Amino acid sequence: MRTADRRIALGLYRTGPTRHLLEGALEQGVTDLDTAFNYQHFASHRVLAAIADDLLPSFTISTKVGYFPNGHGLDPARLRVAVERSAEELGRTPDTVLLHNPETSPSGFADACAVLLEMCKAGFCKTWGLSTWDPRPLLEADWEIPRPDVAMVRAGLTVPVGILDSVDELVDRAGITDLWGMAPFAGDADDSIWQTVNTATFLIPGQQSSALQAGVAAAFAIPEVTRLAVGTSHVEHLAEAVGGAQLEINTETVTAYRSLLRERATVSAGAPSRKDP
Repeated sequence: MRTADRRIALGLYRTGPTRHLLEGALEQGVTDLDTAFNYQHFASHRVLAAIADDLLPSFTISTKVGYFPNGHGLDPARLRVAVERSAEELGRTPDTVLLHNPETSPSGFADACAVLLEMCKAGFCKTWGLSTWDPRPLLEADWEIPRPDVAMVRAGLTVPVGILDSVDELVDRAGITDLWGMAPFAGDADDSIWQTVNTATFLIPGQQSSALQAGVAAAFAIPEVTRLAVGTSHVEHLAEAVGGAQLEINTETVTAYRSLLRERATVSAGAPSRKDP
């Protein structure tokens, strides 16, 4: 995948959006926003419209539905209302609406996909898809779904091999052609582990980068995604992530890394427990 095909999205899960941050994102060439119906205590869309109504047309906006004040659910009627309210509160049609962690309620997965396709055809979004932290429960269910336009999944060096492999299977089974990534540092880019792991190992030699930038580059390749949602409240951190998206990855190293993960998982699965004689 060419670096020109990669883009950074400003993820708003832990980030309270400010006008300064949104203006800074546009200055850095970041024109993707990722939010959800339930972010900011179910006020995320209203907050965005209130602080930056004039800026929102400059962004491609993805949002998610599936969480409600009383918990997670994929009831078709509630999903329809959530999609309608998302567009109403934003003051514009979101570009993409994603099912939010459908693995939490897998029995309603197929019907929920049909609802999002229906809402997309009705003009409440331009494309639709899935946002899943762990696709394995979805793959274990007996389902057939309409073909989603996109899926958003965990990406980067913190993702276990079982989830990486299940993402590959989800892409094949659902016919997904556009894969997005999220949580490249498992929600904490300041964790000391990122100062001890040599993330530059995954780069083609000769490139200058910070540990964060190399980690971002690796996340675009593990698994291979075209968009990576990064959460931050600081424009300078966002700019650093944009620099990481421009780095060239050593694909042979990525292939070897995933092979080693599988080998280690196989060995661990076959090892006797401590209770065994």
